[in-house]
Amino acid sequence: MKRSLVFALLTILVLSCSNTRIPVEESPDHFSSNPLGSGPALEIEMIRGEGHNHPLMAIWVESPEGQFIQTLYVAESIAKGMFQHGDATRGFWMPGEIQRPAALPHWSHKRGIKNERGLYLPTPTNPVPDAYTGATPGQSFILHTKLDEPGLTKFRILFEINQTWDWNEFWTNNKFPEDEEYKSSCQPAVIYSATIDLENLQEEYPLTIIGRSHHSGANGELFTDLETLSTALHIAESIIARILE
Repeated sequence: MKRSLVFALLTILVLSCSNTRIPVEESPDHFSSNPLGSGPALEIEMIRGEGHNHPLMAIWVESPEGQFIQTLYVAESIAKGMFQHGDATRGFWMPGEIQRPAALPHWSHKRGIKNERGLYLPTPTNPVPDAYTGATPGQSFILHTKLDEPGLTKFRILFEINQTWDWNEFWTNNKFPEDEEYKSSCQPAVIYSATIDLENLQEEYPLTIIGRSHHSGANGELFTDLETLSTALHIAESIIARILE
């Protein structure tokens, strides 16, 4: 009897744990950026995956050769250099100024604007303009946005995403014990990309993974070794860009 009861309890536990991994069907949130842009209108749809838990992200446009053109959206905490959990001097977390170079280093180095500390990050005194920022979406979403200017016929859309504290067997808590920036990121940010050609327009442009960022944001290089990543590859289930006009 006891063995049967234990087996039944274990079965219930396994099933309940398995169910937490099944993505919940949901209607994506809608939000906008750069409403005054005069270039083509786009929408970026991200369907969250099982590794999603309020990640930080940046979406931007660059030339086919890799030259940065503009930001479409970046999480407000990075864009302003202010985090909700940025100051613990009173014994509890409060909003405060903090720099997180490991969060979205490919975007920040591509953007190429150095701050007073020598980091490629926005600060409260030199933030990303409000038109390109917003709160971090808590679920699947569709971003409605525009390019700043007309005239581009071929360009790339880049999407960088980073889930904080997503340790795995390779990216462990003690992998770089002296590197505090690494500990704020864990598995490195992942970068997705798609190339848009307005002269050969398609209905949808799926973004595919092209690499990862530096683990502590020491540089903006794109690393193509993804074998050590696990849940970081499943923060997003799919990312699709569409051109609206």
